[in-house]
Amino acid sequence: MDYAVIMAGGAGTRLWPLSRKKMPKPGLALYSEQSMFQIAVERLDPVFLPEQIVVVARYDHAEFLQAQYPAIPKENYILEPMGKDTAAAIGLAAIHLSKRDPNARMAVLTADHAIGDPETFRQAIRAALEVARDDYLVTLGIKPVFPSTDYGYIEAGEPLGQIREFKIFLAKRFVEKPDRDRAEAMLATKNFSWNSGMFIWKVSRILEEFALQMPELSGVLTQVGEAIGRPDYNEVLQPLWEGLTRQSIDYGVMEGAKKVAVIPVDMDWEDIGNFNSLQNHLPSDGAGNSFRGDVLLQDCKNSIVLSAGKRLVSLIGMEDLVVVDTPDALLVCPRDKIGELRKLVATLESQGREDLV
Repeated sequence: MDYAVIMAGGAGTRLWPLSRKKMPKPGLALYSEQSMFQIAVERLDPVFLPEQIVVVARYDHAEFLQAQYPAIPKENYILEPMGKDTAAAIGLAAIHLSKRDPNARMAVLTADHAIGDPETFRQAIRAALEVARDDYLVTLGIKPVFPSTDYGYIEAGEPLGQIREFKIFLAKRFVEKPDRDRAEAMLATKNFSWNSGMFIWKVSRILEEFALQMPELSGVLTQVGEAIGRPDYNEVLQPLWEGLTRQSIDYGVMEGAKKVAVIPVDMDWEDIGNFNSLQNHLPSDGAGNSFRGDVLLQDCKNSIVLSAGKRLVSLIGMEDLVVVDTPDALLVCPRDKIGELRKLVATLESQGREDLV
């Protein structure tokens, strides 16, 4: 069987004070009446039925997410004691799926992507599942529309063929987030895609790669796999997970793997990682302002203003600000300083302000 694995973890600190430990980014209705998690699940239909959708989340987020989409069976929630980055999350899903079906294929997706043309997305997933039959680790690249410095890039190598409208290439290399000049140079070659963080492969193949490239994680997954279905499963998982080194799937596996295919996809896509990216999906005016909630702006420019509480938020004569009002916290920040939000959240944690993080 084919499965869609939705990674729904992460603290979302770059969207504080909206996103909190107890109110994770995927569960928030940031730009729609639906949460990002609900949107992510619904755009999988009809490629994946609810019983084919697996959600990787933290223990303390399970009930919150389950309530948002009850059609997904509770046994399809694979829970981590704490986040250990994408390699561990994917590995935990893979070892569970291998126990259900050793021949399964899995599409690794996330709950914080905005996709404007879901039918193109679904067709790309179908094509990638076909390519994965031949033991490729497949990644979806996104055709870049500007020289972003917020995304990693993938360079296309030798062509491998075509499935419907999608051309398939060997992935020549993965490139970390570049500076502006390098991003412009890569775009000029027309041979690079944005790294979407969406992957498709056989469960058996990714477990092989973990064994080859991430032996520490592979050893932990083996022990976890042996405990699946036993009464002491959580007691086995907790200490093993606590001892794991954090690592992303890109660094841990993809950059070193040999049989990697990339499918460049031309579709409206964005990773909602911070307020600047969220801005593109909010109502706006002719002065470059974006807003949501009860907001009144007068003589303001290029600002993002969100009212998540019950009161009016009004600004006069402001420019290039991010203002986010919630019932228990107010953020006022120059737009060019939103990268400091993680540091602010870390400061709150060090002060013991767990009620706010």
